[in-house]
This record gives sequence, structure tokens and C-alpha cells, in this order.
Amino acid sequence: MKKRDITLIAIKTVAACALMTGAIGTFGIANAQTKLKWAHVYETSEPYHKWSLWAGEEIKKRTNGRYEVQVFPASSLGKESDINQGLTLGTVDIILTGSSFAARSYPPLAVSYFPFIFRDAEHQLKYSKSDVFRELTKGYDDKTGNHVTAMTYYGARHVTSNRPIEKPEDMKGLKIRVPDAPAYLAFPKALGANATPIAFAEVYLALQNGTVDAQENPLPTIEAKKFYEVQKNISLTGHIVDSLLTVVGGPTWSKLSAADQKIFTEVTQEAAEKASREIAASEVRLADEFKKKGINVITVNKNAFREAVLKNAKPTDYGYRQTDYDRIISIK
Repeated sequence: MKKRDITLIAIKTVAACALMTGAIGTFGIANAQTKLKWAHVYETSEPYHKWSLWAGEEIKKRTNGRYEVQVFPASSLGKESDINQGLTLGTVDIILTGSSFAARSYPPLAVSYFPFIFRDAEHQLKYSKSDVFRELTKGYDDKTGNHVTAMTYYGARHVTSNRPIEKPEDMKGLKIRVPDAPAYLAFPKALGANATPIAFAEVYLALQNGTVDAQENPLPTIEAKKFYEVQKNISLTGHIVDSLLTVVGGPTWSKLSAADQKIFTEVTQEAAEKASREIAASEVRLADEFKKKGINVITVNKNAFREAVLKNAKPTDYGYRQTDYDRIISIK
């Protein structure tokens, strides 16, 4: 074989190897882009995690395996503020978060956390399908580039405490933990309590060591986080009917085709509905179960709490728009 022929064969071999390496590299990048991180701060025993896992599997199935979703529970990728920031940074792709935390980027969104704005879970459900909800989430989407795909019922928030809370006056001077977001301050401040923001993962220890005297959360969360072990009183104030948003980060959402965006939206909405049903059902049974555990479950006069709060606080005091508040209140 001539020297020239050997040289040509060598050049072709190198070129073929380069093409193969390039193809493998491109394939590797494509694979990396299909792996998505879904983060939340809730326990693996809670419906939010169970249905997040289900949603991840459904997304994989409905996109023929083009997207693989890994769910990170229990603050394993950071506190709520961290995972919200992660959406923008692209370090997290999908999160479950309270509107109050998403509202740090778009404050009007947190109006739904103003005390007693919702009559009950049914009222909140109607809000989630209303024009005002669509307008508020669009405002958030436009401001952040992230996209809200679904809303999950989180439950009515109640106060757990060391001493019994039976009437609004009992809240005065109470050192109560609230989530580290401005939306939660209206209820305790209006009643003269000392609100202390503490990260969710640190609440049990804060109650146990006496850093705070009380906290507030829905009954399913009180059960899942075992707050009843370190608090012997539960007052059924129901002061906030809470919810979680499913949010897809802007960097991820913008890369999805219209067809995939539709799949992600449908799947996360189905997961939200399933989790919401479980939470609502567990609320019904938990009050009796806590009583059986020896917990002092107190049925308070909610109207008395509502009147006391509204006497000392109004939506505009906390940066919310009165028109949004009025529109939500008037939903029938």
C-alpha cells in the first residue's frame, strides 16, 4: 500500500472518530437536558411528595421518556426561599411552594394569605379557577419568567401552643413561629403576638427548646411534622386557607415545546387535584385523632378572631391591592 493511501485512511479514521465523539457528546447533552429537578420542603409521608412522584412518572410516560423528573423532598435542596431562587438560577426546574414565597418576586400574588380572605376550601377552589387568580399568576409569570401550572389545597392553618388559645386576647404577647415570608405577619401582629420567622425544617426544634411558644399550620402538617409531640394545645382558628403553587422555572419552561408545556400543565394539575383531595379528607378525621392522643383541641369563635384581625389590619397595610382583595372576597 502506498504512503499516500495510508495517509488518506488515517485522515478518514480520525474524521470518523471525531464525528462519533461529537455525536456521543450531543447525545450526552440531550440526555442531561431531559433530567429535571423537582423540589419541595415537605416530608416523604405527605401527599405533596406522593403526588409529586406520580407527576414525575406521568411526565416521563406521556413524553415517551424524553423527560426524567427526580423529586427532592424535605428541604433537601434548600429552604423555600432557596428553591424559589433556584428556579431563576436554573438549579431547580420545578417546585411546590407557597404563594407567599413566590410573592417575594411579585407581592400582589400573596393577597390570598391575608387572614380570613377565604371562607373555606370551596371558596379557595373557586378562586383558583377565577379571572383574578389568572391575572395574578400572569403578573408573576411576566415578572419572573417562571410559570405557574397548578394550585394545590394545603389546608386551613390553625394555632398550636403551649398555653390554650381560646379567644383573640389570648394571642397577646405569644411568641409564635410563622414562615419566613411577609404574608404570614398580618394575623399575629393584628392580635398583639410576637411573630418569629423560622425556616420550616427548624420548627420542631424551636418548639421543643422553647425558642417559640406556638406555631400555626394545617392539621395534616401538624401530624406529618409531629408538632403535637411538643405542643399540647391546638386552636382551630382557620385564619388562613393555604395553598401551594406548582411552578416551572423560566429556563426550563422556555425550552419546552407547546405540546410538552401542555403535558406538564395537565399532569401537574391532575397531581394537584389528587393531593388536594387527600388533604381535605385528612382534615376531617385529624381533629378527633388528636383528641385521642390527649391533645387539647379547642373550637374557637372564628368570627371573633376575624373581627379582631380586620379591626387592626387591612390588605393595603401589607402591600396588597384592595381591588384584588375585594374581588376574591366577592367570589361566590
